Amino acid sequence: MTRTLTILGGAGGIGRALVGTAVTRGWRVEVVDLFSTLTKWHAPEGVHVTGFDASGNGALEHALDGEPTDGFVNLAGFMGKSQPVVDAPADDWHHLIDGNLTTAHRAAVVMAPRLKDGGSFVNVGSGLGHFARAGYGPYAVAKAGISALTRQLALELAPRIRVNCVAPSAVDTEFLYGGSHRGTPVELPRFDTKAYGASNPMGRIATPADIVGPILFLLSQDAAYVNGQTLHVNGGAFMT
Repeated sequence: MTRTLTILGGAGGIGRALVGTAVTRGWRVEVVDLFSTLTKWHAPEGVHVTGFDASGNGALEHALDGEPTDGFVNLAGFMGKSQPVVDAPADDWHHLIDGNLTTAHRAAVVMAPRLKDGGSFVNVGSGLGHFARAGYGPYAVAKAGISALTRQLALELAPRIRVNCVAPSAVDTEFLYGGSHRGTPVELPRFDTKAYGASNPMGRIATPADIVGPILFLLSQDAAYVNGQTLHVNGGAFMT
């Protein structure tokens, strides 16, 4: 029987890699993403694509509504400018918390009843939510909330649905340069990918493929007894 997978944020760097691999492994994939991001990406044949406007009231919920599905991955998120958390204007704070953490909650509200019995829900957080780094304040707090939300959902939705989180380190995608959802990417000069890779125990920065495998593992029956966990994928940069 064909398994179905819904991916929020599936047109981003990690999302595109996840879509491609999932399709080759026999998943029937549905991608939900911003219209502005989808215009820059041609989905593989057979992938169902639904766009939404982030400013539209209820647009996300409407885009995620659909038939029952076996798996859901939440890849939605974006980073703001580098600044100390106490210097972040209220608008910046709310924008990042809402766009990362509140969006994850809104997605969970829609997707929890859509997931079939025995289904798997994977949030994608960040190592920054567990290992503080200067300049990432509101974003890091939001990603810490993603892990907490994952644990709460895992407790409340078990045993019908498993909920886990993947927390990557920096991944070499356009996300590091401002993301692809806001038009022309804006480079974040504080981040030196070469220096970061050289400082990692694995000697390189992560690629999207490095994150795809752990996500697919958590979606699979190989992880049937894994629930409420945050899986750190960082090459050893942060060890728990």
